[in-house]
Amino acid sequence: MPQTVEVRFKGTRRDFFHWPDEQEPLRLSEAVIVQAERGQDFGRVQSAGAVAEKKCGGGCTSCERGSAEKTPLVAAGDTDPTASAEPPSRPAAEPTDTEPQSRPAAEPSATRRPILRRASPEEVRAANDLRRQEEDARRQVADKVRHHKLDMKISDTEWQWDRAKLTIFFTAEKRVDFRALVRDLAGMFRARIELRQIGVRDEAARLGGVGRCGREYCCSTWLGELTPVSLALAKDQHLSLNPTQISGGCGRLLCCLKYEHEFYVAARKRFPREGKAIATARGREKVIAVDIFRERVFLRHDEQGSRIIPLVQLREEMEHAPPLESLASAAPPSGPPPRRAAEPPARRPERPLRNDIPARGGTEPRRERAPQDRRSAPSRRAVEPPSRPPSEPPSRAAAEPPGPPATEPPAPDGAGEGARKSRRRRRGRRGGRGGAQGGGPPAPPSTPEG
Repeated sequence: MPQTVEVRFKGTRRDFFHWPDEQEPLRLSEAVIVQAERGQDFGRVQSAGAVAEKKCGGGCTSCERGSAEKTPLVAAGDTDPTASAEPPSRPAAEPTDTEPQSRPAAEPSATRRPILRRASPEEVRAANDLRRQEEDARRQVADKVRHHKLDMKISDTEWQWDRAKLTIFFTAEKRVDFRALVRDLAGMFRARIELRQIGVRDEAARLGGVGRCGREYCCSTWLGELTPVSLALAKDQHLSLNPTQISGGCGRLLCCLKYEHEFYVAARKRFPREGKAIATARGREKVIAVDIFRERVFLRHDEQGSRIIPLVQLREEMEHAPPLESLASAAPPSGPPPRRAAEPPARRPERPLRNDIPARGGTEPRRERAPQDRRSAPSRRAVEPPSRPPSEPPSRAAAEPPGPPATEPPAPDGAGEGARKSRRRRRGRRGGRGGAQGGGPPAPPSTPEG
């Protein structure tokens, strides 16, 4: 019975072949020459025997990953370098983190391509020289892309071992019309040109690199296939949801988030759910957080505060504690306290009467004033009589009390006339003020006698 062998090519591309020679089985990492679709190719043994059968049984999930996952967009230049390429019917969709990629069914062992022979040292040196020339080919292809002003990024190129075909891997956000580019490349390399659009995760797997852990990318070393990774994995592990902390070099979520997810799910089943109320030795407590590595639980009581206890002690307390329903009925309501019935306002102590308070200067008590209603009491302005009657104000002679006539000393003619005029002016001003206060017109100035 022929031996099933998994052969790995450049990057992450793998395929399954059969080895007819049962007498000399192939070993791991051994260089071989296999039968390709058109010509011969060079690769190394990844797995053989029962391991390869298990990988391929029930539908290959890693058969020729690099070529089976992405549909070739263009294949031109089989024999005639100037042969035109037909445009693709639809662009190849870029794989995402949440959508699994479709994979072909497993080929029967009768239809698998055979491994032709073990590679000789000369063939190994020729394959290594061909790998070094692929970087120059990538630069030439990138120059042609810039010349045609196409919105695409050339990620990698891969020569077939017999130089019959050149595969170009690129990334692009939109559909690209590269028919003219294919004709130029076919005339330049004199080989069949095949362009394949890949995603950012496949690009990182082909190019390789060092992750934030300090080791080489898992997808470019040992990870067989890229499985979907969602944000729910980070939430279950209580990791930071900052994209810069949980993203890899490709800009997508880290593939290693899925490695320990099953452990976290199984470990959390042993702990009470966070936010749940449980019955313990202290009564009714609420689970705040859990520490699955140290097996500790953070609890909080409404009256006794918070505490941290081991999981084993918590289980013992829950076994000997009364049911939670009884604690819930006895516990005070968690809502706001009910309002009390309205009570009459407290009366102020009565003050002593004013007649009971002794006066400052003596021992006799003061007289008590009769209480008056402010609303019924007349205003002070209405009670008080007007200062002067509204009639015409009296003159100075009528206002002053009668008395003996004042005798003035004789004065010279000029001085006496001036004094009389000043008295008239003063009397006129006073009469004007009095009339303004009383409401009547000012009194006319009195004429001097004689």
